[in-house]
Amino acid sequence: MIRLEKIDSGFNIYYKNYKFFSHTQENNCIEIGIGVGKYKQNHSSFRIQEKLEKMISLNEFNILSQLDSQIIIEFSQNNYSIVIEFYIQENKLIITPKCEHKDINRFCLKLEANKEEAIFGCGERFSEVNLKGLKIPIWVEDASPPSRGNHTYYPQPNFVSSNKYYCHVDTNAYSEFDFTKQNKHKLYIWNIPKHIFIEKCSTILDTVKNLNKYLGIQPKPADWIYDGIWLGVQGGPKIIDKKIKTAQTHEIMVGGVWCQDWEGIRYTSFGKQLFWDWKYDEKIYPNLPEYIKKLNSKGIKFLGYINTMLAIEGDLYKEASKKGYCIKNDKGDDYLVMMTDFPAAQIDFSNPDAVQWIKSVIKKNMIDIGLNGWMVDYGEYVPVDGVPHSGISGEEFHNLSPTLWNKLNYEVVKEGDNLDKLIFFTRSGFTYSSKYTMMHFSGDQRVDWDENLGLPSVIPSSISMGLCGIGYYHFDIGCYTSYREYKRTKELFMRSAEIATFSMLMRTHEGNRPDVNWQFDSDEETLNHLAKMVRIHVQLTPYLQHLSEIYQKHGLPVMRGCFMHYENDTELFHIKYQFMLGPDLLIAPVIKPNVDKWKIYLPDDNWVHIWSGKEYRKGWKELYAPIGEPLVFYKKDSPFKTLFEEIRKNSKK
Repeated sequence: MIRLEKIDSGFNIYYKNYKFFSHTQENNCIEIGIGVGKYKQNHSSFRIQEKLEKMISLNEFNILSQLDSQIIIEFSQNNYSIVIEFYIQENKLIITPKCEHKDINRFCLKLEANKEEAIFGCGERFSEVNLKGLKIPIWVEDASPPSRGNHTYYPQPNFVSSNKYYCHVDTNAYSEFDFTKQNKHKLYIWNIPKHIFIEKCSTILDTVKNLNKYLGIQPKPADWIYDGIWLGVQGGPKIIDKKIKTAQTHEIMVGGVWCQDWEGIRYTSFGKQLFWDWKYDEKIYPNLPEYIKKLNSKGIKFLGYINTMLAIEGDLYKEASKKGYCIKNDKGDDYLVMMTDFPAAQIDFSNPDAVQWIKSVIKKNMIDIGLNGWMVDYGEYVPVDGVPHSGISGEEFHNLSPTLWNKLNYEVVKEGDNLDKLIFFTRSGFTYSSKYTMMHFSGDQRVDWDENLGLPSVIPSSISMGLCGIGYYHFDIGCYTSYREYKRTKELFMRSAEIATFSMLMRTHEGNRPDVNWQFDSDEETLNHLAKMVRIHVQLTPYLQHLSEIYQKHGLPVMRGCFMHYENDTELFHIKYQFMLGPDLLIAPVIKPNVDKWKIYLPDDNWVHIWSGKEYRKGWKELYAPIGEPLVFYKKDSPFKTLFEEIRKNSKK
């Protein structure tokens, strides 16, 4: 399983006959160093630089032990050294570094690479699927426009190689994964990681399965997730009832309403925001518990909203501050973070008492009044110079915090025996978040067609999330962020709904400036189009349930990169705007305005165009794709062929 091969002035290390490491005195595979990170925080965006005191290339080595399943090597140079143990456990190659020098806080590991290799993963990525040629920062950060770039709400220190292995680094520290060199992958970590895990598999599909099972499978969602669209609406019962009636009059199947303003609103320079005091606003929602019961009796669920913050004008902040439940600054005061144009405090999830307190708030103020679910927002704002209760450094706590935030929401649902009844959905995450989050959403896309910031970015996002544990994914229909000249158009809303049809969940959002954005009920054509898309989505329920079971048992996500099923077709390594829904459906959404023809690349299989029934084979095709008929194909021999044919028939009605 693990083999050391001696070469001139060095060695190679093989695992399952694949050369992962090559070390010579001229070209080392291990470096260590001493550095200080410099973080400049603006709201939840960070500019990160480093003052590097020294970086030591450990050219000398001494093989301390060499067994069939274990190799121990001491690397050294100029009175600095580190001992690396390579060993096999549960079919994984585990790399454990141990350094006795207390001042060393930088670690660099270099893995062998090749020119043809494709690299995927590193958490949620909005601009690219194949990361070869890029340097990727691993840091939890607000990825909202206009400053997305390589920023992401949900990074992870792991990647999947087209050479059929994954690599995961066990660290919460800031890291950079450098895939710019053709012959080396350079993993640079701002601490000495506990372990590094590598698993070599026989296929890319198996690689993804095993990585996702290692990271953790999401809880299975409640059955009512398949009952219809969740309308993102707000303003109180009268407005909500009117919008539900409008939707149902147009035969839109409504499974729930998501009312982010259940706890009140505040208006800021950004637009319509929320008042973060986690109890229902009796002015906007008088007697909310009774209203929820009324909706539930009609088969409609009511979902709310919560985030990591507390409004300093609210009652909950006063209680949390008095009890010491907020993150502190170096003077021992509550660390207030500037949001759009107001300050807020953050709950300290490293404090067990604070965790129990906010869980009690969720139980009393949300679950007990009847909420059927909620958005779990934020997690990216933790300041690196903050002082968490546990004593962990602010730098390390920053990446860890969203996982703890997701975990406490999972625990409060589980403790009430509500895992099959309630649903929450999350924006941010880090390693092991997938164990806890019930549903992921892509965050705040801009309401336009920009590939990096707007609607198109949800497709790379969906593919990359499937490679870091997340099987259940969705996004805001119509996107969210609007400012200056950016306003949601009718066409963007409709094309967005078409993508959401072939995801795990359909949910609308009014956006941060509802009055200037096109909404689901802005005209008759939009309503009728949405009714058609929701009907198709609900018809897909047997297939989606099947994919959910596959994910639960085997770790394969619902939305997948095409390369996962056709790994020998290298063309697919470079395609980022089409995806597969399970193994049987291939979707290439239209992601540009004023277009009714679109290109799709079909891998080597027998494909049937779902709307026309025409059959196609491998290759690039440019086909008619008007609004209401995005390019969707199914495998001719699919066991769900009858279902897909029924969708075609019903779509013509």
